[in-house]
This record gives sequence, structure tokens and C-alpha cells, in this order.
Amino acid sequence: MCRLAPVALAAVVAGAGLARAEAPARVVSINLCTDQLAMMLAGDGQLHSVSHIATDRRVSAMADKAAGYVANHGLAEEIYLMRPDLVVAGPYAAQATTAMLKRLGIPVAVIPAATSLDDIPDRIRRMGEVLHREAAAKDMAAAFETRLAAVRAEVAARPSAVLYYANGYTSGATALAGQILLAAGFENAAEQAGYGAGAKLPLEMLAMIDPDVVITSQAYPGASRSEEIMDHPAVRAFRESGAAAAMTGPDWVCGTPHVLDAIDRLAGARREITGAAE
Repeated sequence: MCRLAPVALAAVVAGAGLARAEAPARVVSINLCTDQLAMMLAGDGQLHSVSHIATDRRVSAMADKAAGYVANHGLAEEIYLMRPDLVVAGPYAAQATTAMLKRLGIPVAVIPAATSLDDIPDRIRRMGEVLHREAAAKDMAAAFETRLAAVRAEVAARPSAVLYYANGYTSGATALAGQILLAAGFENAAEQAGYGAGAKLPLEMLAMIDPDVVITSQAYPGASRSEEIMDHPAVRAFRESGAAAAMTGPDWVCGTPHVLDAIDRLAGARREITGAAE
């Protein structure tokens, strides 16, 4: 297998297109979200390794498929020994790892995180570019846009909801989770009360807002003081009063087509609350 020439490597910068050469034949992904985009778009045998987090069912929407790849822990030494033609990473990957890989002459492509639903087609196309799988990415992006337009159809009644996470953090319309909430036909009651993305919503304020449903995440095994608030009797009563299944999950984590499944399930919870038969 022929490695990319140094001249081509110099053209590889974070967030920019790879020099047009042969398609990379041995790709390593070191980020949960690039893992999933790469698994969805890579050609047969093209993707060699994904991050070990991709096999964690609590955060990965493609845990079963990820189990079929070599797992990595994002360490420069282990990745170098895999002899990749290309490493794909997210913007929050360990800077020391990506910097060392570049110094060792390994191309690194950084795919920006999708912070909105409208970002997702661009990220799909970007992954298609670096893998030289543009046609497949174009089709996937178009299918995503078509389905997103359908699920964004106006609804007759929008129940109020609050996203409520560990330590009482919530999410607004500028975050992916907040956009999933709106696309599923809910009003974000926390944002309307002045608590946007990344804000900490006091339990007392949650009770005063009195939303139709509180949507929490699945707690991790073991004891965590930060997650205890999600099991508070008041939060549990809200969560179970109208839509007991309204919880975030792995489909909410990354900007991939899997967010559409999250929207569909949450829309089902909305219909359970409103009694609508859309």
C-alpha cells in the first residue's frame, strides 16, 4: 500500500480538504462522531479503526457495527503503529495526539462538530470528501435533508418540555439537543424562562416552570452525585407523568442521520401527551 507523499501531506490542515490523491485505504477515526460518519460512508475495508467509545451503547448509536473494527484509545503511539493513510478526528480531540501524528507524517483531517441540525449535511459531505466517497455522501446528505424537512412539519399543539441533565444543566435552541426537541414538536420551556444552552436550571425553577414533561438522560451505572438530581422525586414525577420513555440516548449525541431517529421517538412521546394521531 502506497503512503501519501510529503508534498501532499503539507496540504492537509484541520478543517480543510485533503490534497486530491488516491483515496485513503487505511483510515483510523479517533472521535465518537467521526467514528459514526466514517462507518456510514467508508468503502469496503477502508476504515480500519474507531475509538473504543464507539462500542459504548450508552453514547454510540452504532455500537454493534463498531465492534467489528479495531478499537483505539486516541493515543499517537498506537495509531502510528496502525500505519494509517488518514486519521479523522473531531475538533476536541487531544491536541497532543493530532500534533504528533502530523509531525510523524500522517495526514489528519478534523471534522467540525455539528451544533445544529442544519450542520449535519455539511459534515456528511465533508466526511465524504476526505474518504473520497463524495457520491455516497451526497446521497446520504440529500436523504437526510428530505427526511428532516418532513419531521419538521408544523404540529397543531406543542407541549412544553425541559431537557434536564446531571447537575441540573439544560439545553437551548443553539445546541443540537435543543433543536431535536423543537423538531419533535415541543416548546423548550427552560429557554422560554431564560435558561439556554449550558445553563444550570435550579430544581425550584423547574417546579415553577411546570413543563408537560422533563426529558433526562440515562444515568451511568454506579453512584454519581451529579446525576442524583435526575432521580429526584419531583423530576421523576415530571418525567413519568406524560411520556415515561422521553429520555435522551445515543442518537442525541452526534450530528449524524441518527438524530432523525431521536426526533421520531420524541415525536411519539409528544403524541402520547397530546393524544394526537398524526
